Amino acid sequence: MTTPDAVSGSARLLADRALSWLHANRSLGALPEDSTETLADPHTVYKPLGETALAASLVLRNEAAGPGQQVAATGLLDFVWQQLREGDFLYERQLRHMLMTDPLEAYAHFVRCGIRHPELDRLLAHCTRLRSAHSVEQVPNRRLAVANAARIAGFDHWPDEDGWRELTRRTWLGAAPEPWAINWTTAYAMTHTVYHLTDWGGLPDGLPADLTAYVRTWLPVWIDIWREAHQWDLVAELLAVGVCLDEPYCPPEDWEHLAALQHTDGLLPRDGDPVEADPQQRFRDHHHTVAVAAVAGTIALHRAAQTR
Repeated sequence: MTTPDAVSGSARLLADRALSWLHANRSLGALPEDSTETLADPHTVYKPLGETALAASLVLRNEAAGPGQQVAATGLLDFVWQQLREGDFLYERQLRHMLMTDPLEAYAHFVRCGIRHPELDRLLAHCTRLRSAHSVEQVPNRRLAVANAARIAGFDHWPDEDGWRELTRRTWLGAAPEPWAINWTTAYAMTHTVYHLTDWGGLPDGLPADLTAYVRTWLPVWIDIWREAHQWDLVAELLAVGVCLDEPYCPPEDWEHLAALQHTDGLLPRDGDPVEADPQQRFRDHHHTVAVAAVAGTIALHRAAQTR
């Protein structure tokens, strides 16, 4: 079994350059000045801010991160927190849209780093106990996302151990389905099932043993499929899955290939299409892939430090 140490060079290069790109281009992801808690299209700016906060929080969780990485990650987290009006934006969004889950999910990245908002804490403590909140109809891996955010933020009165098992078995991965029937959508759902059960590699035993064996068996095939299709965003997600497992799967050639595709400024293309020259378009098209590269590399480095 290849250990994370074997890919630490490629993982560090990938993560460091991705973090630098996120930091250098952070102003392109600022919320419009007239933004309110009710967003017409939250996927355009609000969602990327959450992804940036996730990447930064994992760097700060990683004790092996160097001083430069910690400074950059702290700067990114501060930037996003300021964009969210130091939590007031999340509070107002949750207050006015009680059944929305994204305020809790975004807030968890800050709580991971010791940043809290007292009013939002009180509101979430109330909302997460409502039967309505637990009855919102969501796809199964999204319910795991909310459960993990609640666990991180300290509102983990639900689900209990049986609840986690039930949520897990409702997912595509939880059924251990025919692996050749996977498609682009279910592949992303599978990756996030692993992320939330393991808290992004922080709880590698969180994925049940039978599903761990299933993923470890078929992950090499899935990586090959989407490498051949030049879907680099999904390849990066799959590499992150590999280093979340209790015994990480991390073949050096896959990491080296992804690092070789990364631009010197840290941008990692989402696919094989040409990259636009316009900075704002580049940000819109490739921000998610760069954030995933930062996340994947950071988890790999964290696991390598654990195995030493």
